[in-house]
Amino acid sequence: MVTDGARREEILETAAALFASSGLRTSLREIADACGILPGSLYHHFDSKEAIIVELVERYRDDLDRVAKEALDSLHSLEPAPVEECVIEFGEAIAACAVRHRAALILTLYDPPKVTGDELVVLSRETPTAIDGAMLEILRAGATAGAIRSGIDLEVLAERVCQSMLHVGVGAFHSSARAKGVPAQKCRIFLYGVAVRPPSKAALDRSPAMRAAREVIAAWNGVAEEDERVAHLRAVARAEFGRRGYEATTMRDISAAAGLSTASVYRMFGSKEELLASIMHAFMDNVTRGWDAVLESETSALERLDALMWVNTNLLDRFSEEFKIQLALLRQTPPTSLNLGRTFAKQQRQMKELLANGTRAGEMRIEGSSADARVFSMMELVWMPPSIVQKVGVGPAHALARDTVLRGAAKRF
Repeated sequence: MVTDGARREEILETAAALFASSGLRTSLREIADACGILPGSLYHHFDSKEAIIVELVERYRDDLDRVAKEALDSLHSLEPAPVEECVIEFGEAIAACAVRHRAALILTLYDPPKVTGDELVVLSRETPTAIDGAMLEILRAGATAGAIRSGIDLEVLAERVCQSMLHVGVGAFHSSARAKGVPAQKCRIFLYGVAVRPPSKAALDRSPAMRAAREVIAAWNGVAEEDERVAHLRAVARAEFGRRGYEATTMRDISAAAGLSTASVYRMFGSKEELLASIMHAFMDNVTRGWDAVLESETSALERLDALMWVNTNLLDRFSEEFKIQLALLRQTPPTSLNLGRTFAKQQRQMKELLANGTRAGEMRIEGSSADARVFSMMELVWMPPSIVQKVGVGPAHALARDTVLRGAAKRF
């Protein structure tokens, strides 16, 4: 006979698997069916879907706190390991935790939809500070020992490394044999960079790639819409999707905010899905133009990589709502493909070619793992987390990217 405790555990594990594959659209009936029980029996253990999500998130946060404590215990032991080993070991533990709790991770990437209850909203807004604090202590110990370069904001770097480790669990690439060693690889890039001979700030600032990046960023302000009403509606919908969440926003909400009749909105866009696609298509057009302009410039692979990071940081600053919408869609339908997704397929190919050219030219060195894993790592590393861009600003965020992805935060002896 199955005990209440065992049944409760089965429900949580089943719900986690369904949320990780199907997102928030998963219903209580689907969870009950997968457990082989009636919905009424499920209500004996959980009174709502939100209650299940809250417990999954709490378990995830408790696990993160545990790995943070273990990292600090190891750091404060009688014979602490060198900073590289500490960062990599802790980074791998964070990444493993993110993979273990993938459903909770995806459901808390950004604020939950407005249709969820207050408890989940509050819980999701609680930043998991324990891992950031533990990583910061490790980095400070490294700086005291002379292993970390001066002039780097260690607090922001700690947050950057932890965010990168959590992102390992967002897609499904971690389930591939090709992904072996990705967390350690990304940690080594943060510490040692990919540049064999790091270029100076002045050289990067005046590179043809950076000039191309600045030109395309300036052109974002000059994009004109043929129909002013369409432009207005798209801007309103962008704000409503970002504020309410795509799942909770209706066409009636958008029409009211735009001061238009619902019928007029439907004449311009046949459905909410079509309107969303229009917004995200415009966003991806800007991504594509930025990447193409930089990668077509006649300059070194390292200078192009640097300029790509500048374009991406400005994209996150200028089009923050689109990025929020994209993350909200991950909650609704989490990615299941082993690649990085069709949305950025062209950019994946471009990154693969850029890394290959840089390696052949002797400009870049990315040790270990597979070619696919290197592309996976770099596709994430060239995008600074939006929280950091918002916190420190575009210029300092890009400076951090240069100090880590290109040069590396550790001293080179």
